[in-house]
Amino acid sequence: MNKAELVARMAEKSALTKKDAELALNAFMESVEEALETGDKVQLVGFGTFDVRERKPRQGRNPRNPEQVIDIPASKAPVFKAGKTLKEKING
Repeated sequence: MNKAELVARMAEKSALTKKDAELALNAFMESVEEALETGDKVQLVGFGTFDVRERKPRQGRNPRNPEQVIDIPASKAPVFKAGKTLKEKING
């Protein structure tokens, strides 16, 4: 499902216009992005948790030249952990 299909489904389920549903989805995504940028965690009970994890610096190998060792710098990665209710729905 892409963004346009999600907007259409949200509009259908909420009796909003597609334009209003897209505004709501964009507002949600921007709010989550801003919270993660500031280091906050976003918890939606039953659905899941958006969080940021720190990745330590490490060494890796160049896939084109396996003998070459490269340094991979530390970084931050956004993660999503599914909640119990969502897991139960998916697993039947």
